[in-house]
Amino acid sequence: MTAENKFKSNYTRGSIGGTMLKTAFAMLAGTLAMSGYNIVDTYFVGNLGKIPMAAMGFTMPIVMLVGCLFRGLTVGVMATSAQSLGGGRHERANLLIFSGLALITILSLAAGIAGSCVSGSLIKLMNASQEALPQAKAYMDIWFLGCVTAFVGLTGNDLLISSGFSRTASGIMVAGLLLNTLLDPLFIFGLGPVPAMGVRGAALATVIAQACSAATALTILHFKGLFVLKVPPWRKMKSSWLLIIQYAIPSSLGMLMMPLGSFVITWITAKFGDAAVAATAAAARLEMLAFVFPMALGIALMPMVSQNFGARLYGRIRAGRRFSFHFAFWFLMVMAVLYFLLAEVLVRQFSRDLEVQKIMASCMRIIPWGFWAIEIHRYSGFFFTGCGHPRIAAYLNGLRVIGLLLPFSFLALFFKNLEGLFWARLAADVLSGTIGIILAGRLVKDLPAEDGKPYSGKKIWQAIFPFLRKKES
Repeated sequence: MTAENKFKSNYTRGSIGGTMLKTAFAMLAGTLAMSGYNIVDTYFVGNLGKIPMAAMGFTMPIVMLVGCLFRGLTVGVMATSAQSLGGGRHERANLLIFSGLALITILSLAAGIAGSCVSGSLIKLMNASQEALPQAKAYMDIWFLGCVTAFVGLTGNDLLISSGFSRTASGIMVAGLLLNTLLDPLFIFGLGPVPAMGVRGAALATVIAQACSAATALTILHFKGLFVLKVPPWRKMKSSWLLIIQYAIPSSLGMLMMPLGSFVITWITAKFGDAAVAATAAAARLEMLAFVFPMALGIALMPMVSQNFGARLYGRIRAGRRFSFHFAFWFLMVMAVLYFLLAEVLVRQFSRDLEVQKIMASCMRIIPWGFWAIEIHRYSGFFFTGCGHPRIAAYLNGLRVIGLLLPFSFLALFFKNLEGLFWARLAADVLSGTIGIILAGRLVKDLPAEDGKPYSGKKIWQAIFPFLRKKES
């Protein structure tokens, strides 16, 4: 089997559900590791007290903001290279991968220098207290200077996944988390000649772990024949950059809606005090656990859609939509029930402060009922991007944040109701997820059939709620 066929067979052959579940199980440990970075940092920093926890809460929107800018570039590299692999154009994929990684390295170095200069001003904009501000800035200064390691590593892992090496990518993520877990207490609390650095230690541990992960991912990509160390002619690199940017700009803008929304929501939450910021930040990190397996499934979704779109196997895209939406709804409804029942037990593991525990428990009893809608909304964007419509994916994100989440949240602030802020998030999630269901259903219905005949698709809600299907004669 040639290299081209090997890559092509990963997502364009075999059972859709079986392929996605196989990738999801392979990526389960890696996805847990992605969430684990934040959870481990929160756990160790939480032992320092309420103010350091609040400081970590103020860093989260900035990390998300910068991360989404570069995540868009990663999507551009992954989607275009996966389409090339699906269509059997292996040399084209090599060119896109090298050009994309070069672009990400250059831009992340520039962003790190610029970000370290303005991080303090950004944190002030979120109403950080005088106690939390210097600690949050100390964390961000180190994170910005090392952010190139995060984005190159993220892209390298995603390229391994999109090329069918999901188990390898998962192993790299787990190893990175283990290293971060070992370094966190060493740098945060100090040991022997290593001084106690507090929240700065958490940032340093993360940067070192991500640097090791990035180096490993690039080495494996090279030996797999995907990352060729050969600088292409400027004309070809420029052409590749333009193609990647066509995907990256709308993807980045769409993803930016999340950290911008988080920035504003943190500003609103800060009006209720440091305890509210600490509680919601910890709840957000704990929330990530519910999405570990759906995220692992979603990791296979965009390369699956992109490769089959490049290979013109549209029926497989329709089957992938039915399977993924059905899975996300039922799995995350079960998780919502568990979070509701175990809220009191879980919050005690993350803070000793009674006020923080009370707010965090309230958050965890309300927001999880919209988890299914968040994931279906996210999956919908993957289908549009993989099928060559990244702008619509961006519009979906903009609708959720600007059209729904922020207006509802300001309404809660107007009534000075912290719990109302949680209900606002739930309403925005459910409405945006429902819209995603409708639009993604329209997308796959309009795709041509491989036999040239018009596609007669089933209603999308029948895929999510199978008991609504009518019996066929």
